[in-house]
Amino acid sequence: MARKIFTYKGKTIEDLKTLTLQEFAKLVPANARRRLKRGFSQQEKTFISKLISAAKDGSKKVIRTHCRDVIVTPHMVGGLVSVHSGKEFTTFQITEQMIGYRLGEFVHTRRRIQHGAPGIGATKSSLFVPLK
Repeated sequence: MARKIFTYKGKTIEDLKTLTLQEFAKLVPANARRRLKRGFSQQEKTFISKLISAAKDGSKKVIRTHCRDVIVTPHMVGGLVSVHSGKEFTTFQITEQMIGYRLGEFVHTRRRIQHGAPGIGATKSSLFVPLK
């Protein structure tokens, strides 16, 4: 079975990597376009430069960051990123399907809570539970 080639808005990943940031911004949704138009902060610029250089070298070095609102660009594809969730860092690899999204969308900040059985006095019906 042939592998389907990834395209984003009709362009392959190689075509996307040749685009400038302004040309790429025209392809993404409006909220990402406005974010790219404003530009990146200094902290985000250093993170992106580290990630792009690691991706070009082909090294499997994990780049850690607190910048959850960075838009994933085609140049970041293939990089290993560790994003802070508020408590710990979560590591993942950036794939083609993540283009146009923010890094924070792939790292959950809240965990699912699993409660045990209700204790005595938790509900009205638990008043009548025998203690034997």
